[in-house]
Amino acid sequence: MFKEMRRKERELSFKETEKILKSCEYGVLSTIGENGYPYGVPISYVYLNGFIYFHSATEGHKLENIENNPKLCFSIVGKTSVLPDKFTTNYESVVVFGTAEEVFNEEKNEVLLEILKKYSSSYIEKGKVYINTSSIKTRVIKINIDYISGKSRK
Repeated sequence: MFKEMRRKERELSFKETEKILKSCEYGVLSTIGENGYPYGVPISYVYLNGFIYFHSATEGHKLENIENNPKLCFSIVGKTSVLPDKFTTNYESVVVFGTAEEVFNEEKNEVLLEILKKYSSSYIEKGKVYINTSSIKTRVIKINIDYISGKSRK
C-alpha cells in the first residue's frame, strides 16, 4: 500500500523516528481539497500516546479538506546542515500517512494541556485559564497513523 524507502541505508528505526516526532516544534500538514488540489500548511503539534494531535479554529481550509477526505500526510524536518562543498545536506525527517478525526471532552482537554506544556511551559496556570475560556472556540484533531517512516543523512 505504501512505497518502501528507496535509500534503505538512510531509514531510521521506529525509536529514532519517534524521537524526532517528540523533539520537533512544527510540521507540514497536507490534505486534499474538494477540488482535488493538495493543501500544505505548517502547524504546531504534539505526539502523544502514538498519535499526532493539533488544534485549530472551528473552521478553515484544512478542516474543510479533512471533512471532505480525512486522509492526510504530515511531514517534519528535524536537524539539518547544508554541506556546500559536498553539494548535499545532512538531515533527518519523518513522513506520516494517516487519517484525521476530531477528539472531544477529556481527550481534547488532555491534548490542549500537552500543547500548553510543549509550547508555553513557563505559563501553565495562565494557560489553563486560557484553555478553559477558549476551548469552545478550538477544535482538536487526532492523526491516526497508518504508516510512518523516518529518514536521515548524517
